[in-house]
Amino acid sequence: MKEDKVTIPLLHKMKKENQKITMLTAYDYPFALLIDKCGIEIILVGDSVGNVVLGYESTVGVTMDEMIHHTKAVRRAVKRAFLIGDMPFMSYNISIQEAVRNAGRFMKEAGCDAVKLEGGLDVCDTVSAIIKAGIPVLGHIGLTPQTVSKLGGYKVQGRLAKEAERLIDSAVELEKAGCFAIVLECLPEELARIITKKLSIPTIGIGAGLYCDGQVLVIHDLLGITTGFRPKFVKNYANLSDEILQAINNFKEDVKQSRFPARDYVFHMKEEELKKIKG
Repeated sequence: MKEDKVTIPLLHKMKKENQKITMLTAYDYPFALLIDKCGIEIILVGDSVGNVVLGYESTVGVTMDEMIHHTKAVRRAVKRAFLIGDMPFMSYNISIQEAVRNAGRFMKEAGCDAVKLEGGLDVCDTVSAIIKAGIPVLGHIGLTPQTVSKLGGYKVQGRLAKEAERLIDSAVELEKAGCFAIVLECLPEELARIITKKLSIPTIGIGAGLYCDGQVLVIHDLLGITTGFRPKFVKNYANLSDEILQAINNFKEDVKQSRFPARDYVFHMKEEELKKIKG
């Protein structure tokens, strides 16, 4: 693993040289430490922390304070990766001034290298203002979970030509607004390929096919920790949920049967000291 800090120029260089970019989410110190150790280029503290860690039904309930809390923990672990804070719902929607202030919190309080926000043509002015304040921005188009009710549910975006053209326009305008890269979520592979070729900045795909400049997954999905519905685009590289359940059950049974703690796991007094105790 190279020890040099990942930067925006390096990410742009990787696109030009057709080197794939890797990106994973992290929400705490232990996972961030392992991800950074593996040489992943980008770590995103996603608002998916709401579903994955905090038990919310969607990302909508996640607050700025919660995002800052988790991002600070991740920052303590990360030495090399490019760290991005995900701006939660309503942290950038009310006014441009508030959007800049909240983006600034990610930089000042949590030590981020950049922020991410969802939306296309409708957020370009906000993106420009944040970038003007000196804060790099990662765009995000396609399936945008914060506004999933408006999109009609969790489904692939841009399958119709008219929708596809709007997404292409959004990507182009986000690049013009100054985004250093764009996440493409749940798009047909053909459309993601067109957008990737059209842009000079990297695209990071999640459910958008092979031809993006990079790929991102939620770390808990990658490790097979999450349970329930699994999107088509998620590949489990492990199935740790079964192993964790087995370990917990083994512990429970050992305690119930007085097998734990065994002698190797306890402390003892010297016999002479024990005799001095009155009781």
